[in-house]
Amino acid sequence: MAGPAEASPNWDARPPGTEIDMLVIHYTGMPTAEAALARLRDPAAKVSTHYLVHEDGAVVSLVPESERAWHAGVSYWRSNADINARSIGIELVNPGHEFGYRPFPEPQMAALEKLAQGILERHPIPPRNVVGHSDVAPDRKEDPGELFDWRRLAAAGIGLWPRQASGDAAALADLLRRIGYDPAADRAIAAFQRRYRPGLIDNQADDETAGLAAGLLATIG
Repeated sequence: MAGPAEASPNWDARPPGTEIDMLVIHYTGMPTAEAALARLRDPAAKVSTHYLVHEDGAVVSLVPESERAWHAGVSYWRSNADINARSIGIELVNPGHEFGYRPFPEPQMAALEKLAQGILERHPIPPRNVVGHSDVAPDRKEDPGELFDWRRLAAAGIGLWPRQASGDAAALADLLRRIGYDPAADRAIAAFQRRYRPGLIDNQADDETAGLAAGLLATIG
């Protein structure tokens, strides 16, 4: 973990009485780790995260968990719009789709698992509230993207993975709303597919996607 010298100035207090009940995973989407860290520590950028995980597994702590980091931006999940107020943010070093998106290496994923498990032990975050940036901001963001191994995290007790279920494309919009996606978002289907059906991301309602959404809801209960 990092010391105070590596902290970010970009944070403020969480609203009084706000419970931390979300974990949001991002990628940095910048050419280098150094550029990403510099931006997260730049007061003019007005962005930050609680943790940055390097590709070699090194973890940098930038904002105390007790405070509000500025990582989610305009976002929505389960009828809540101030995601920063109620969440912990983790940035994974990765160039992203703009600068050469690539798989997340094993040391980085192992470090993320350990970090996330600790966060879940410290805060009452239900599995359905472990999300990607693209889940809470589907019209703006794609991270952590289709190469991120959500199934692995779910197997480690971090988040959910859907059961097999039958689906009706006509029901998909309502299923996504019940899961937590913004019903007004144009690309909520694509965000869901990117996470649970990364082999085909077409933002089209179909029975397979609806079956995955129904299966996910079944795991929530």
